[in-house]
Amino acid sequence: MQPAVRFIVCLGIVSLFADITYEGARSLSGPFLAGLGASAAVVGAIGGAGEFIGYGLRYLSGLLADRMRRYWLVLFLGYGLNLAAVPMLALAGTWQLAAVLLLLERFGKAIRAPARDALLSHAASQTGRGWGFGLHEALDQIGAVTGPLLVAGVLAKQGSYSAAFAMLAIPAACAMLALTSGRLLYPAPLDFEPPNRRWDTHSLPRVFWIYTAGAALLAFGFADFALIAFHVKKAALLPDPWIPVLYAAAMGTDAIAALLLGAWFDRAPRLPVLFASLFGLLASPLLFLGSLSWVIAGMVLWGASLGAQESVLRAALAEMVPPHRRATAYGIFHGLFGLAWFLGSALLGLLYERNMLALVAVSVAAQAASIALFRKPAGLR
Repeated sequence: MQPAVRFIVCLGIVSLFADITYEGARSLSGPFLAGLGASAAVVGAIGGAGEFIGYGLRYLSGLLADRMRRYWLVLFLGYGLNLAAVPMLALAGTWQLAAVLLLLERFGKAIRAPARDALLSHAASQTGRGWGFGLHEALDQIGAVTGPLLVAGVLAKQGSYSAAFAMLAIPAACAMLALTSGRLLYPAPLDFEPPNRRWDTHSLPRVFWIYTAGAALLAFGFADFALIAFHVKKAALLPDPWIPVLYAAAMGTDAIAALLLGAWFDRAPRLPVLFASLFGLLASPLLFLGSLSWVIAGMVLWGASLGAQESVLRAALAEMVPPHRRATAYGIFHGLFGLAWFLGSALLGLLYERNMLALVAVSVAAQAASIALFRKPAGLR
């Protein structure tokens, strides 16, 4: 196995244990907040605010990582905050305190994500961008499947949200151990991508901004799982312990879609990018307008859209910007993505309480509009 692949696998293992931790918590966040007295609008706002923090602050962390060139330090700070907040949810007795911890977890993710993606992009230059990011996302999603299943088992056996959150301290510690191993084994990941292309270093290219606008529209229309889980609970479509299982199934679809679309991207970059929006817009009416069987089908499509977002959208961006500005570009991209996710989630939460058809219409329209922008960039070979 070549060093670049081993490095991608190493970061994938870090993400695997990290996802067990925070995706396990995320799969319970909607019902947990509802049980503490939060309304649908509050749940939607917290979910959107979390994504805004998780994405919106990435501009600053990406810019800082590129200027300091201390990518590993940024990773340790981000993962430390990201993973410490989750087990503390076991102590939350009010929805306000739970909200603070959920937002702190997203803040940690905002710190470390641009640096991680920049390092991955260097290694993926040797394996194919789509395949490299797809492999990382597939390993990531093994954790995203395992975490919800673990908390579902604890919840079914003990009937306690606190016990489920406390158990997640174990994979959090494993993630930090794996990250430490990665730092010792691969101290200089930037060396994976030697300079072999002339770049315009003065500004980010126009194609980047068009592409980012398309991603923002996608995020605006993409329903957060906290709102989906709230809907499943309120409509009594599933018992509480089965809601994380539904999320786990979507994460499994995410992993498969990331691998398949990532491999496709390396041969024909344009089309796989469009599927991030197409899957999402098809999922919306199924998730909010139908029976349990519709919701299950919608979650499969929702997971496939996430897989495309986390593999081919990230891979495509690496093709557009120079290596020394990549963390900054990822930060800007995810910052605008997160702002759009926050605004969209808040709006969808309000519409949920007033007009379900309007919720679906807004979701579908925004994601359909994103396809038009994704078709424009000429930077994707």
